Amino acid sequence: MNRDTAEIDKFAALAHQWWDENGELRTLHQLNPLRLAWIAQQADGLADKTVLDIGCGGGILAESMAKAGAASVLGIDLADKSIKVAKLHALEAGIKNLRYQSIAAEELAAQQPASFDVVTCMEMLEHVPDPASIVQAAAAALKPGGTAFFSTINRNAKAWALAIVAAEYVLGLVPKGTHHYDKLVRPSELAAWARAAGLDLIASSGVEYNPLTRRVRLSANTDVNYMLAFSKPA
Repeated sequence: MNRDTAEIDKFAALAHQWWDENGELRTLHQLNPLRLAWIAQQADGLADKTVLDIGCGGGILAESMAKAGAASVLGIDLADKSIKVAKLHALEAGIKNLRYQSIAAEELAAQQPASFDVVTCMEMLEHVPDPASIVQAAAAALKPGGTAFFSTINRNAKAWALAIVAAEYVLGLVPKGTHHYDKLVRPSELAAWARAAGLDLIASSGVEYNPLTRRVRLSANTDVNYMLAFSKPA
């Protein structure tokens, strides 16, 4: 299975903090509204669409997409503790068009090929042994005419300095050890994996975070954090 047990255990240990907007995962909450808006824009809205969120964690993005009017949202993750937290939060919020499952992306894609209008995979590729396999699974699960979204961190000296040294060890924006430089993904690599999976690049955006103001903005600069959107030919 395309899984890194150490990575899964690392996020499982943070499961109780997924919905603490002032906790160790607060940056994800600050990023979420911007990501949601960009996804909705590139997908021509989420209303009445079927959505798959790969590597959903505690459900921050999945829950917001369900609230944005998606017909159904399925969040999947291999960290059982995170899935339990996501399910409980959705239950407490009374969200009916959202469900979660502990399953690998490749297995889900084999079970439900060409089943989703939108597939998202945010901040997950840099945590698996074979990210190209995740991209392939996302493409397989996507309906023809659908849109797939990926966000991750570039691999270069600037990204190492800002996303690892500054964010983890100086500013404490994310827990220490969250990212490993050799697992970061260049946009060209992600685009190549997507092309090999039959997807066409339709949009890209950098994501810049100001730690002083805690404000996030889209940017043309993909040197550090970035998002790519792809379509699957009809």
